[in-house]
Amino acid sequence: MGTPDFAVEGLKVLVEGGYNIVGVITMPDKPMGRHQDTLQPSPVKQYALEHGLKVMQPVKLKDPEFVDELRSLNADLQIVVAFRMLPEIVWSMPKYGTFNAHASLLPKYRGAAPINWAVINGETETGMTTFMLKHDIDTGDIIDQVRIPIADTDNVEIVHDRLMALSGELVVKTVDSIIDGTFTTTPQDEWLKDGVKEDSFAPAPKIFRETCRIDWNQPTKKVYDFVRGLSPYPAAWTMLNGKSVKIYKTEKEISSHSLPCGTIVSDGKSTFKVATQNGYINVNVLQLEGKKRMPVADLLRGFKVTDGMMFE
Repeated sequence: MGTPDFAVEGLKVLVEGGYNIVGVITMPDKPMGRHQDTLQPSPVKQYALEHGLKVMQPVKLKDPEFVDELRSLNADLQIVVAFRMLPEIVWSMPKYGTFNAHASLLPKYRGAAPINWAVINGETETGMTTFMLKHDIDTGDIIDQVRIPIADTDNVEIVHDRLMALSGELVVKTVDSIIDGTFTTTPQDEWLKDGVKEDSFAPAPKIFRETCRIDWNQPTKKVYDFVRGLSPYPAAWTMLNGKSVKIYKTEKEISSHSLPCGTIVSDGKSTFKVATQNGYINVNVLQLEGKKRMPVADLLRGFKVTDGMMFE
């Protein structure tokens, strides 16, 4: 069960490993185009159809027809990667239950956007966790984890792709341990490693447009992490002269100054930076409203940025 590219990797390794996949569940096709009259299948559906797998796309997961069809497959195990919350009638159906492969080191970063929030919060490590589903989202007993470092220069795309590559390996390892009966589970409140304490756990809620607005009245490192945690999608943004500006790539500069936060300092030719609490954010790649994404040097050739202009 899954929808985006991230979920394809787990399905791919199971197909290539010769596992008996009796069905694939994904979201209904998404309307696309100016008039919303073109239906776009999910990456998971596309892969499943290319490999001759049965695909189900329920609108409602409690729909009796879908539940009956799912039950008729007689699946021994269900696997969830980047999908929506399942009702108990679905996750409790298989003989061996249902496990989820989640892109964080649970119990930290429960929620819809764990990779974004790990980078936004300046984490130096993240990973993948497999756990058995239960009533409350992302709270089930942990089966296994794999960890990766997050470099200070990594954006969310880099971390996403690295985790995606690891997810298939962890899915297969978990499936094999369930098949041969060697797997064990640990309640999340006992999975306290490396000195992680209950009060340091962090949520990972869904990200909306307003979530992505930059607050320049923050320490430089916080702003820097915020930008890379949203780059390239959905992208951090700010306002300049009443228009939105998306910012994709920056560098941080810690220094003293007396400028109001959000003040732009530019040479007018190839660089500009923005004042924060304890330094500057050097902007490298950005996109003005109605324009394409570009390096700052390209922007400055056709758009005048002067000292004293303010990002809001």
